[in-house]
Amino acid sequence: MPIRTIEIKSLGEFIDRVTPATPDTVTGRRRDFGVYRGSKDADAPLLTSLDRLGGVCPPHTKADLEEHVLRNYIRYSRPHLGTEPADDWEHLISAQHHGVPTRLLDWTYSPLVAAFFATRPYDQHADERPRAVWRLDWQTIHRNFEFPPLALLTKDLGSLLSGDHHASPWQLFSRDPSAAAFACLVEPPSLNARIVAQAAAFTLCSDKWQAFDAFLESHGLVQTLTKLLIAPTDVARFRDQLDLVGVDERRLFPDLDGVAAAIRRYYA
Repeated sequence: MPIRTIEIKSLGEFIDRVTPATPDTVTGRRRDFGVYRGSKDADAPLLTSLDRLGGVCPPHTKADLEEHVLRNYIRYSRPHLGTEPADDWEHLISAQHHGVPTRLLDWTYSPLVAAFFATRPYDQHADERPRAVWRLDWQTIHRNFEFPPLALLTKDLGSLLSGDHHASPWQLFSRDPSAAAFACLVEPPSLNARIVAQAAAFTLCSDKWQAFDAFLESHGLVQTLTKLLIAPTDVARFRDQLDLVGVDERRLFPDLDGVAAAIRRYYA
């Protein structure tokens, strides 16, 4: 079954597409319960930063270095953390948030935030290409793998993934490849203002040797993905429309780096 693909021409059409046609029977609100991810290359698979470590032709070449990567992040990050993470799951999320390669894949509850990341400028000398906003029906994935119908918190991960409340990422890294596969949505603690501003979430998958979309397809779950395409000719207008509704670097990166990035792009 191919991934459902929808082409969108404007921010207004995009908002209409992600707004449920009828209110939820419980809340009475038109709120989508999926999560979103922006991609600057609509043709690219859903690769984690760990998948891309060592390059993508082919990917996954350095997946076995996962334990060493996190171990060194924990070792060298301590002077800069301020507040010590509660456990190694929080270390893993902190590492992902700061650009360290992990098996976590970034998502957001906000389709507008995903559209921002999808339409960020390329190198000014590169040809424009189609962009994509991915939508994931994570609740169907949770039902398939018999997880609760809620995003998991870091304190839930140990008991749900192994039955041991003290299980850590290290047990996940050394997990028997023949053990039952799973994927789930993880809601991170508010480690900093960027996580909050970007309405961040992460998917965590037992398989580090496949792209996430390939993993879902191999488990009969490809229907949980929808790809919303933005044509090259519409990307610049999309970016301008996001500026008009206040979705820009200054709001999503609430620090001096974000302020500088917004000014740099605005006056480029």
